[in-house]
Amino acid sequence: MGSHSHEHGDDHDHAHGETEPVTDRNHDNSWSANLEKPQYEDDRSLLERHGIEAVEHTTSGHHVNLVTHKAHGHPEGFLYDALDERFGDEDVGWEYIEQCGCGGHVVRVHVP
Repeated sequence: MGSHSHEHGDDHDHAHGETEPVTDRNHDNSWSANLEKPQYEDDRSLLERHGIEAVEHTTSGHHVNLVTHKAHGHPEGFLYDALDERFGDEDVGWEYIEQCGCGGHVVRVHVP
């Protein structure tokens, strides 16, 4: 399942404060979190925080594709550490899927 479309699960069309949250609900299905938006280009910590929130909002037995902004390069250099720090004691697992045509990267996070 290495294909990637640009339907990243956008649930919002309005801003909340200065940054738009990645989601505002629990997902009882597998979904994609769009971390490619301009708000993430210069803010790696926001990307990491929203990536973690996306995993936290994914129910057991499903996965979330974290689609990261191209400005930060391969997610192994930053996102894996953030995921390990938050979920290292849990059975949450992640795998690199592919680089998108737009330059971003897809990491699939499985929630047990």
